[in-house]
Formats: sequence, structure tokens, C-alpha cells
Amino acid sequence: MKSITVFCGSSIGTEQNFELKAKLLGQTLAKENINLIYGGAKIGLMGAVADAALLEKGKVIGVLPKFLASKEIAHQGISELILVESMHERKTKMNDLCDGFIALPGGFGTLEELFEVLTWSQLGLHKKPIGILNINGFYDDLINLLSQMVEKEFLKDINKQMLLVSNDIDDLIAQMKNYKAPKVEKWIHKETS
Repeated sequence: MKSITVFCGSSIGTEQNFELKAKLLGQTLAKENINLIYGGAKIGLMGAVADAALLEKGKVIGVLPKFLASKEIAHQGISELILVESMHERKTKMNDLCDGFIALPGGFGTLEELFEVLTWSQLGLHKKPIGILNINGFYDDLINLLSQMVEKEFLKDINKQMLLVSNDIDDLIAQMKNYKAPKVEKWIHKETS
């Protein structure tokens, strides 16, 4: 694993542990020589994970739509800032640059990014590991919802298992390094998506 994309909030959230674990994730990635790919902002958990990786001399690449950069939230101190035209182009670029994904707490944007890469995996468009760092049980209700989707036969259990979950950074990274994508028939090819 050379690069991991981290999806997370542009807010710090209500619990101090969200920021502490975001910083610890940034430090851990840098110490393991894993490049951090993220949304390019200097605020919230995004800024926390990036700043912590930079303090440990890690490589940090931000991918930010131009319309957000103009709102003065672009992190100017990172290793590389890539400006793109749209949110979709941002996700595509982040996917192209990484070997796996981790979601920290966040809002609609974080969930949208997480579910897009999960959908791409389900469709066979990539075989990269996708993890949730479930800080303070933040994602417990979402995990329960996924179990209900399986129970109600809207989601195959093999596809639910594509999402790796842990509240421990080292455990999550170990799961990601050992991940083997399930064999799923491709429904769609990248050229047609």
C-alpha cells in the first residue's frame, strides 16, 4: 500500500476524539510511508489528518474542486494540490491516485464518497480495500443499516464484506493490506461508465 485516500468531514465534529484519531491516522500513514490522498482542505478533520501527516514528513496530496479553492479553504502547505473542475472529477482523481480508502466521520460528502467507491467495487471497477475508522461508534447505525440491507435482500453479504470496519487504526490498515476483493461478475466496464 503506497497511497490511501481518506474521506472525512470539513468540520471537526462534537467529540474531541474525532480530531485526535484523525491526527493519529495522519501520523500513522506518514510513519508507514503511505501517501495521504484527501480532499485538499485546511479545515476540519481534513486539515487535521493532513497537518499530522505533514508533521511526520509524510507526502500529502490534496484534490480540490476549483470552486472550493476559491472559498479560501485550500491547504497551501501540502506536498501537492491538484485542482479539478468538479466533485466527480475529484473522486475519480482520488481513486486513480490511491491503493485503498478510509472513511472517518463526516457528513453527506463523506458518505457520498464512501458509497461511490463501494459501488464502483461492487460493479468490479476496482478491487481496492475500503475501510471505515469507526471512531466512538460513529458508524454503528450505518453498519446496522447495511446488515438490514442484506437481511431484506437488497445487498449481497459478499458485497457488504467489501467494507472493512475497525475502531483501531493499526487493525484497519492490517485488514486493508490483507484484503482480497470478492470475485464478483462485472456488471459494467470502466469504458462505459
